[in-house]
Amino acid sequence: MTATLYEIPPLLGASLPQTTAELACHRVDPDVFFAESPAEVEYAKALCVGCPLQVECLAGALERKEPWGVWGGQLLVNGAVVARKRPRGRPRKHPRPEEPAPQIEVGPSPFKKERAA
Repeated sequence: MTATLYEIPPLLGASLPQTTAELACHRVDPDVFFAESPAEVEYAKALCVGCPLQVECLAGALERKEPWGVWGGQLLVNGAVVARKRPRGRPRKHPRPEEPAPQIEVGPSPFKKERAA
């Protein structure tokens, strides 16, 4: 069963756009919603924020068993909602530090006695 934009009941307090051209997902390249890059996936999810059809979009994707992509502001991977997309490749065993450790100048120890020559 499919529904047109006008057959879907609006959410409480939300109004339906007059045309699909008003929806954020119709104003950008559709490939954004199927991106490989985690940053692009987060961008696609952000486009869905505030959309009056967000709940219906996700429900429709789950009903159609969409295998992957951003639907209703959520990321689907293998047909299941996941929090975020992992980058390609194996994760590091030990994560890289974000910033190098600060270098501190250390003077002579006040507890160490100087040796007599």
